[in-house]
Amino acid sequence: MIPKRLESAMALVESFNTQQDESNKLAVFPTFHKVEGKMVVVVGCGDEAAAKVRLLAQTKAHIRVVSHERPSAALAQAVAEADGVFMLAVSNPAYLDGAVLVFAATDEEETDREIVEAAREKGIPVNAVDRPELCDFYTGAMVNRAPVAVAITSTGVGPVYARHIRAQVEALLPREAGQLARLADSFRATVGKLMPSGSARRRFWAEFFSGSVAANTFAGETQKALTEAHRLLNSEQDQRGYVWLVGAGPGAEDLLTLRAQRVLQEADVIFYDALVPDAVVSMGRRDATRISVGKRKGTHSSTQTQINQLLVSAAKSGKRVVRLKAGDPMVFGRAGEEIAALREHNVDFEIVPGVTAAFAAAASAQIPLTLRGVASSLVFATGHNQHGDVLPDWADLALNGATTAVYMGRTVAGKVAGLLAKSGLDLSTPVMAIENAAQTKERNFAGTLQDLCNFEQHDSVTGPTLIIIGKAVAHADQSRSLPLSPIKFEKLPAVVAA
Repeated sequence: MIPKRLESAMALVESFNTQQDESNKLAVFPTFHKVEGKMVVVVGCGDEAAAKVRLLAQTKAHIRVVSHERPSAALAQAVAEADGVFMLAVSNPAYLDGAVLVFAATDEEETDREIVEAAREKGIPVNAVDRPELCDFYTGAMVNRAPVAVAITSTGVGPVYARHIRAQVEALLPREAGQLARLADSFRATVGKLMPSGSARRRFWAEFFSGSVAANTFAGETQKALTEAHRLLNSEQDQRGYVWLVGAGPGAEDLLTLRAQRVLQEADVIFYDALVPDAVVSMGRRDATRISVGKRKGTHSSTQTQINQLLVSAAKSGKRVVRLKAGDPMVFGRAGEEIAALREHNVDFEIVPGVTAAFAAAASAQIPLTLRGVASSLVFATGHNQHGDVLPDWADLALNGATTAVYMGRTVAGKVAGLLAKSGLDLSTPVMAIENAAQTKERNFAGTLQDLCNFEQHDSVTGPTLIIIGKAVAHADQSRSLPLSPIKFEKLPAVVAA
């Protein structure tokens, strides 16, 4: 016999589980209503009616607007742009005849109720704007990529949340999605004839929507996409791969571009650098193969030649490949060498830009990289050349008032300071160093060119660090900055300046 206390607890658990099961069930069933060439009636004279007309104007429906008052300017314009018909008349159920859908948008509850009752008597589904208790159906927040459409609705937390989700879907779904759908539709009948096997058709469409056909469509290469679609039809399987050189930005996931997020979801293989955080790499498709080809100063897991070979080999085997680089691939990312290799082997590719470290660091520290009357030019420099030596050819630009952003300069900060001082740059020139720019563990260090020679003595600085030098740095937010130099010198040591 089960004790009453245990029996009560079991009943509570069962009740909770039942509620959980029910909470996962929808109160509405999402469908799409055919309206092409059919009449849809909107009753109202104000802005709510205008909003519905603008929404319906994205379809091929015939639109009839009925009102007992003159329309607002917004409604009149919406009806005209939608090539609709406006009827100024006392409400009459006869004006609903022939409609397949009705919208009550009078902003008067009693009138809306009358319209709802009249529509139901005629067996026409009806929606009363902002009165869910009167609605036979809801209109979702719509993302239009004709002939593709996505509608989002929420019966629990209201239209505001649905509109928020719509904005995210709008951003993530490429404008070219409709073009890809139209291209697919043009091939549908032929695919059905040539591929009677269901598995063959599934394989074809899987490759069509995720392989080089889609990649070229989204890249705006319409003719290439068409060529690839014909080739795929003949081979029944896409054997050509595609490569994206993607900028991962400074490391913060929300600074990744929308295009970068999309291609990460399409990649079969992701080759990523050491400076790309795991959180960004994990934004790739779950079943994608992830391969580190990390390159840090003094420690290279793969040579550039090996990376080039990996990209070409993966693409030639039919894989969709993402080469994920920190920052922007075209700024000290060795993209030029990879582009040359891809071109040499006739591999299609696209470059997806990212937020480069200088911009991320400037934004975090509020440094105006250019400032009228202070700095009118900007220099991107690297602390190392391919042999590991400090490059001397940008020093003159810094002397002429340019703001200089030095990448990979932490371990040679003293040499950089000495070079600039020797060239004549004033030791009081403002300098900031930003470690892990735009990330939660970001740290800023502020001081002068004289302080920069001692920056290497900050043993705790281990993350990627960008150094910004120039008069514009004086206008930065330094309220949270640490001292650039842990040691104070009255003048720059002679050994550094020499």
